[in-house]
Amino acid sequence: MSLNNLKIRWCLFIKAGFIIIPHEIYSFHSRGILINKILESRFLAALQYRDYRVLWTGNMSASAAAWALIVARGWIVWEMSESSLYVGLVTFLAMIPRVVIPPFTGYLADKYERRKVMASIYALNLTHTLFLAGLMAFNQMEMWHLMTLAFVNGAARSAQMPVGQALVPNLVPKEKLLNAIALNQATMHGSRLLGPLTILPLLASTRIEWAFLTCSLFYIISLVQALRIKTTSSGSMDSKKGFFSNFTQGIPYVYKHPLLKLIVMMAFFHCGFTMSFEAVLPVLSVERFNATSGGDFSLMMMSIGGGALISLIWLAGVTSETTKGKLFLNLGIISGLAPILLAFSPNIYFAIGSAALMGASQAGYMTLTHTMIQLATDDSVRGRVGAVYSVHIGGIMATMNLANGAMSDLPFLRLDLIAGSRVLLPADTMLTIGGILFIACVFISWFIISLRKIYRTGIPHTTVSQT
Repeated sequence: MSLNNLKIRWCLFIKAGFIIIPHEIYSFHSRGILINKILESRFLAALQYRDYRVLWTGNMSASAAAWALIVARGWIVWEMSESSLYVGLVTFLAMIPRVVIPPFTGYLADKYERRKVMASIYALNLTHTLFLAGLMAFNQMEMWHLMTLAFVNGAARSAQMPVGQALVPNLVPKEKLLNAIALNQATMHGSRLLGPLTILPLLASTRIEWAFLTCSLFYIISLVQALRIKTTSSGSMDSKKGFFSNFTQGIPYVYKHPLLKLIVMMAFFHCGFTMSFEAVLPVLSVERFNATSGGDFSLMMMSIGGGALISLIWLAGVTSETTKGKLFLNLGIISGLAPILLAFSPNIYFAIGSAALMGASQAGYMTLTHTMIQLATDDSVRGRVGAVYSVHIGGIMATMNLANGAMSDLPFLRLDLIAGSRVLLPADTMLTIGGILFIACVFISWFIISLRKIYRTGIPHTTVSQT
């Protein structure tokens, strides 16, 4: 075949997925070999499993909608109020449902079919974004609308977390679990790039309701994908126990487990000190980098997502338990350093690089955390243990976002360093304090025998769960 007649096509839609690869015209047999080689790579191993691919693309779409919504909603709140306190309050209302909702959905994920529970949650999110778009289209949006709908959206998102966490281990073999969780986390963190990028041109438009309609489209895709999962999975209830005992079983399970309680507490401090930054990014983009639209805010969020995506793709190929343990330690330290670098960024380009480092380290740390929790948890209580975990990290992130937003409006936190040659805005100060505190947590954790063992050797696949 001559070069003039050679046609390049983009053809592979890996069944459920949106993974598109360019290739020349091959025979059907050659295409199959190429697809198998790609999926058998250690970085994409979990995508060999059809139902996992379906879940993965659904999660990617839902996460893109969620992050696009966070950016659009945050910028609207800032434009309406010009106050970090209000941005923090709306973010708080979006996150505080994680303290209340996960125990109920965790219970439902262990009692009923998990894919149907997830589909119901996506339907609720779809309804929410359509209503939000309608309010914007008819110029009826008020601050209390944003606050109320932020709570509704937060309730739906917090309901999704324990269900998704419980479903993933049912779709892949145990030896592929880190790969599956890393790729699943890539959908959440990497969509910080996809979601904000999709709505970036719309933020400068007066027709911002199109950004919310874009979120609705993402949720439609997620709903369809959830309904296409064929694997039937649920947990189990102890028939000898009553409703309340079964409902709350995740709490004693976590706190009596020698490893789970330590891992969950490290995640608690990590999320509180390093990952509760959404409330301060709008004020940083305006007061530090003189942004006149949501573009710089969106770019920083995209950078966090881009860094996370690179980190998680690389982490998906890690198989050594010793390497995982060392990464858990080192990524924790970097997670503390990255917000400090963002606080001291001299320009937007340095800030974008710092944001990418934040995304890479935080996503990697949380992925290793999720993997260890799943390895240490019995399938019968995965939903309820996931709910306990979500309550911890959701509660602290909601509280710290509110605190960071409120503190970022306080003039006394504006610091002049080195005889005034460097000025830290209140938002910079909060980022710096959080980073330093988590580095201190990692240092202290070295002296806890169980965690030091994880840092040195990792957590084995043969971990025995507490029942």
